[in-house]
Amino acid sequence: MTTAPPAPDTSTAVRQSLAHGPLGSTLLDIERAHRNLDSWQAVHQHVAATGPLIDSDEANLFLGAPAMAYVLHLAAADSNRYAGALRMLDGVLIRQIRRRLTAAHARIDQGRHAGFAEYDLLRGLTGLGVLLLRRKPDSEEMKQVLRYLVRLTEPVTGDQGQPLPGWWVWHAPARLGTPTPGGHANAGLAHGIAGPLALLALAKRRGVVVDGHDTGIARICNWLDRIRQTDHRGSRWPRWVTETTAVPTQPATPSWCYGTPGLARAQQLAAIALNDDHRKRMAERALLYCLADPRQLDQLANRGLCHGVGGLLRTVQRVAEDAETPTAFTDRLPELRQRFLALPPPEEAGFLEGAAGAALAFQSAEPGSGPVSDWDACLLLS
Repeated sequence: MTTAPPAPDTSTAVRQSLAHGPLGSTLLDIERAHRNLDSWQAVHQHVAATGPLIDSDEANLFLGAPAMAYVLHLAAADSNRYAGALRMLDGVLIRQIRRRLTAAHARIDQGRHAGFAEYDLLRGLTGLGVLLLRRKPDSEEMKQVLRYLVRLTEPVTGDQGQPLPGWWVWHAPARLGTPTPGGHANAGLAHGIAGPLALLALAKRRGVVVDGHDTGIARICNWLDRIRQTDHRGSRWPRWVTETTAVPTQPATPSWCYGTPGLARAQQLAAIALNDDHRKRMAERALLYCLADPRQLDQLANRGLCHGVGGLLRTVQRVAEDAETPTAFTDRLPELRQRFLALPPPEEAGFLEGAAGAALAFQSAEPGSGPVSDWDACLLLS
């Protein structure tokens, strides 16, 4: 696998997108530089070409100043590289988190339903919390993010007086700006409650704990238990639920973002945090059933991290690191690598669905070649 070329420089937002732009492709350059497979020049060039950073409330872990902070943090590792820029970006991050926490608590106080952009991994406070856990884990702002996530798990009252999960959103699952009758609750790692679950679990694993921490984790786990679907093909979870339906009802694509792999990893992390051996075994069995089902694996149609084999490869590796029987997962990696190679390379160059992320996943899964940087932290896998 070679370094992916930069994505077309079409706009400021594209240049500063960790998901789809050249900033995301820089993660591959950083990994290669840490491995002494390439110089740091490509990293410096991408960073220098990014331009004035977006630091408004539209910025997030995958866009603008926070995305740049994540990239530079991985580049710096244990060195003083980019130290001045990172200090400046830390201040931007803290200010943004304070603003967004104030708005989130005001929304809860007013009794309104949430939106993905408030809390999720890709655009919300969970994503900013991922960065803060790496940059300033002992800060008051880190604890405030965790307190907010605990509060997000508290039940709310629906329009008809019925109890609903606190992460119930007012908009449609895909058309994020469109109100949908009754709203829905999302389970996935990218946009749903599995993201806050994984962050709460990872924070506790690092010794960062707030009042109600375990209660918040348990509320999410109990809800996932209620919506879990189990049959002869194993356990799985719908992508989202409304007041009347769960979508989908059949085994879906085993993707990082919405499928069994991401949800299994989030619950494995939660089980470790709660010292819950039963849940840990359940989550690991769910992923093993998924990996043994060709009908599920055949739905993976690309190499990408978000919806493709790349995301499954990396998730399986992370689950194996904490599994009761690691070889049950690592023995599956050769087959997954073959599936990866049998699919065409991504057309775009970026990280989340493009060539850079696919290359990172594949080279990390090669025998004896684990990653040098925690590039997958932004996927809430570690």
